[in-house]
Amino acid sequence: MEEKKKLISVVIPCYNEEENVQAMTDTVTRIITSELPEYDYEIIFIDNHSQDGTKRIIRRICEEDRHVKAIFNARNFGQMRSPVHGFKQAMGDCVIRLNADFQDPPELIPTLVHKWEEGNKIVLCIKNKTEEGPLMAFVRRQYYKFLRKITDIGHIENFTGFGLFDKAFVDVVRNIHDPMPYFRGMVAEFGFDYAVVPYERPNRRAGKSKNHFYSLYDVAMNGITSYSKVIMRLATFMGFTIGGLSFLVAIIYTILKLIHWDWFRSGIAPLIIGVFFLGGINLFFTGLLGEYILAINSRVLDRPLVVEEERLNFDEPEKESA
Repeated sequence: MEEKKKLISVVIPCYNEEENVQAMTDTVTRIITSELPEYDYEIIFIDNHSQDGTKRIIRRICEEDRHVKAIFNARNFGQMRSPVHGFKQAMGDCVIRLNADFQDPPELIPTLVHKWEEGNKIVLCIKNKTEEGPLMAFVRRQYYKFLRKITDIGHIENFTGFGLFDKAFVDVVRNIHDPMPYFRGMVAEFGFDYAVVPYERPNRRAGKSKNHFYSLYDVAMNGITSYSKVIMRLATFMGFTIGGLSFLVAIIYTILKLIHWDWFRSGIAPLIIGVFFLGGINLFFTGLLGEYILAINSRVLDRPLVVEEERLNFDEPEKESA
């Protein structure tokens, strides 16, 4: 009796990628069938309600190749929720997650699989060079340094989500019921020891990036509010510190006024500066408090990650999505 082949699941989130999905399918299929013929495979596209021809092309691909599966979301659920939902639907012995724009090179798939077969439950692809601008690269580096300092887990710098994950870790993620998942934090907090594959991240092969300031800010704040207590405690510490300093200054000011009553003028400038300083700190921490409240509210409501409109070529029962 022929031994059953191990199954590799390749999960590819996409949104408005009509210029890339066919090429990505052909590339992944060619690499696995030619370089990893001893494995079976499935390619899972999870489409986040594309507005171009992406869904039409994926439908045609699914009709032509049963190895390709598709999930179409009822609307755009954002770049954090949709990929994790697709990740949870994978049935493979290992799951490889990569983007449809070729910034995650599919040519690394054999390397990832070989390192997995060596016993590594997780194999992460870490950027050692990127084509993004120097300003964005600097901001990204500073963000990860800041995140490592204020959180209790070891966040992985330059990790975008591209990598291979053993079924054991996929099962862990499948049992996490978080409507606002921060996948990179999950890997750092719940993952096993991991191996690293460095790579240079190229520009998009075609199409335009869907990232913009608000989407990047949303991801960044989700990472902070999900894993850090330090900032809210910093507000308390700063409140105590500024209150104590203000009290000390008031005592010194009163003593000096009593000693030099005639020439020691009170002045309005210190008062204005103090008011604006304290007002700025108040607004800053009120905004941060709002971010935490938004995160708590999203989790308390316990909404599903996504609502599916349709799925293609899935013969097995649907996996839990929340």
